[in-house]
Amino acid sequence: MSTHIGSVTLPNPVMTASGTAGHGDELARYVDLADLGAVVVKSLLPEPWPGNDGPRVHATDGGMVNRVGLQGPGIEAWLEDDLPRLRRVSARVVASIWGRTVEEYEKGAAMLARSGVIAVEINLSCPNTHAGRQLFAHDERATEEVLEATAAAGVPRWAKLSPNTDRLIEVADAARRGGAEAVTLINTVFAMVDGMEGGLSGPAIHPIAVRAVHDVHAAQPELPIIGVGGVRDATTARDLRAVGATAVQVGTATFADPRAAAKVLAGLRSAGMGEGT
Repeated sequence: MSTHIGSVTLPNPVMTASGTAGHGDELARYVDLADLGAVVVKSLLPEPWPGNDGPRVHATDGGMVNRVGLQGPGIEAWLEDDLPRLRRVSARVVASIWGRTVEEYEKGAAMLARSGVIAVEINLSCPNTHAGRQLFAHDERATEEVLEATAAAGVPRWAKLSPNTDRLIEVADAARRGGAEAVTLINTVFAMVDGMEGGLSGPAIHPIAVRAVHDVHAAQPELPIIGVGGVRDATTARDLRAVGATAVQVGTATFADPRAAAKVLAGLRSAGMGEGT
């Protein structure tokens, strides 16, 4: 089941999704993290960030809406406290970073240089910050600038993009021009429930993720895609791989079952789904 995402080789195509598995080894009591393709940690700002006030999460029939707002300890504290715990369980680690400016992305990437992470996922698309609906991933030039600025990480970069734009194909191409080896599709969908604005995730957005992967792959077949959105079993993982995703990430399903990523991987293995299947 060896999987190639640009220059990164993983033992299998199943990862955790950023924001759903914590900053460190929180899932280690439920999942052998070394058995997964990689662990993608919650997005980090260079400095500590408190996130949004409550309420932060609201369940829906098809998943959940969240407005957590990227709470995090900052990259320096993460390198000191969380990354060593992931190393102790032999996880392959992908760090996710975000910023309010190009300079913050650049600083965060530079702080991760020589950290030993296998890739950096550049989160250009979280709708739950003070920027609201004005996301980097809605603008081609801004996306390209951020990717160029994060080259200081010294490892492959993946751009996590938004479904909330009619420019997704163009933005994916801009990310590629800026140096992204892959794109992660998709982040959450703009939503509101009981007066709370946030991002919708879970089974409800799975068809949106499938369409996004399909469209970008059709337009740019050489660009590796990591599919995310409503992955909860081998069937939903296969949906994304069938339309062009090289690998998948398991996110919201983890809140209902912390073993979800391992179960998706077990399902793929049982079905004999290797590379390119």
